[in-house]
Amino acid sequence: METLARLARVDMAAVDALIVARMQSPVPVIPLLAEHIVSAGGKRLRPLLTIAAARAIGSPAGQGIDNALKLAASVEFIHTATLLHDDVVDGSERRRGKVAAHLIWGSATSVLVGDFLFARAFELMVETGQLRALGILAQASSVIAQGEVLQLTRAHDLNLDQETYLRIVSAKTAELFAAAAEAGAVGVDGDQAATSALRSYGLNLGLAFQLADDALDYGGTSEALGKNAGDDFREGKVTLPLLLAVARTRGREDAFWERTINRGERTEDDFRRARELVIGTGSVSATLDAAGDYADAAKTALRVLPASPWRDALDGLADFAVSRAA
Repeated sequence: METLARLARVDMAAVDALIVARMQSPVPVIPLLAEHIVSAGGKRLRPLLTIAAARAIGSPAGQGIDNALKLAASVEFIHTATLLHDDVVDGSERRRGKVAAHLIWGSATSVLVGDFLFARAFELMVETGQLRALGILAQASSVIAQGEVLQLTRAHDLNLDQETYLRIVSAKTAELFAAAAEAGAVGVDGDQAATSALRSYGLNLGLAFQLADDALDYGGTSEALGKNAGDDFREGKVTLPLLLAVARTRGREDAFWERTINRGERTEDDFRRARELVIGTGSVSATLDAAGDYADAAKTALRVLPASPWRDALDGLADFAVSRAA
C-alpha cells in the first residue's frame, strides 16, 4: 500500500485538487458536508486503482493521464456518495473516524449531497469524452444500487446463503473496485487483454477487502476499520463471519442469534458474546482465509501486464488487503 501510494503521489495530489474544486457549490451546506467526509481521508483506494491501472498499462502522458485523473476523481465521488447514502440507511454513527454526516446535517441533506456528488462524477466522465469509461462507471453505479437494495431486503436474514451474501458483496463493494481499475485502463486506451485483467484484479481485490473488513468488525479495532468495531452486529447485518458462526453453533446458540439478529433485540453485552462466538468458532479465521483466496486470484490476474513497479505495487496491495486484518 505504501509503495503504491508513493508511486502515485503526484497523480493523487492532482486527483485531490480536482475533488476539492468539483465539490464546490454556491449552496454553502454542499461543500461543507462534502468536505466533512472527503477531508476525513480514508485510503482513497478506488481512485488510486484507477491511476495505477492507467500507469500499469504503460505510463501514459498528456490527454491519457488527464482522462485518468478525471475518472479517478469520478470514482471517488461515486464512492463518497454511496457512503453518505449507506450511513443514512444503516444508521451508522461514525465514518472514517468522524461523526457520520447525517447526524450533523440530517438524513435528507446527506442523501441530497450524495446525489450532488453522483452528478459531479458524471460531469467529469463526460469531460473525458471516453464513452466506454462512462458506460463502465454508469453500470457500476447501477450494480451498486441493486446490491444495496438486495442487502436491505436480506440484512437481518439468518437464512441468507453464502452465494447470496457474495452477490451482495460483489455488487456493493467489489464492483466499484473492478470498474475503477477497468476505467483507468480504458481511459488510456489499454488493449482488451490488459483491460480485462485489470477488471478481474479489481473485482477480486474488492472481495478480499470486504471480507477482511467483515472479519475486522469482529476481530479488529475501530482505528483499523475507520468506524466502530461491532457496527455490523449492532446494525443486524449478516456477514460471512456471522453466517459461519451461526452454522457452527447451531443447536446451541439458536435462541441468541434469533433474538439479536432476527428480532433486533441487542445490547452491548450481546456484542461481546457474539464476538466470542465468532472468534471462538474460527469464523474470523475462515473469513480471512477466503479473503486470501481472492487476493491470490487478484495477483494472478496481473500476470497479463508487463513487468513494472506499478504491477509490483498492485501485487503488494492485494497482500495488504488481507494482512491489515491478520
